[in-house]
Amino acid sequence: MLRRLVWIESQNFEGFGCSECNWMFQPAGALFAASLDEMKEKYEAQRDKEFAAHVCGQHPRPKNPKTE
Repeated sequence: MLRRLVWIESQNFEGFGCSECNWMFQPAGALFAASLDEMKEKYEAQRDKEFAAHVCGQHPRPKNPKTE
């Protein structure tokens, strides 16, 4: 399985998630840094670390997803 980090826009969520399961990145608290670039780097590092560590089997997609 080749999973990718993708941008998701739905009624209840806008952000990054996994292309193969229902995992969605939820930043842990506010990021503080000396500059906007440093904040961006910290955000991306946290996102990438959590994406790499998640297990798709723990975030299954709904069997019968609702259609809008």
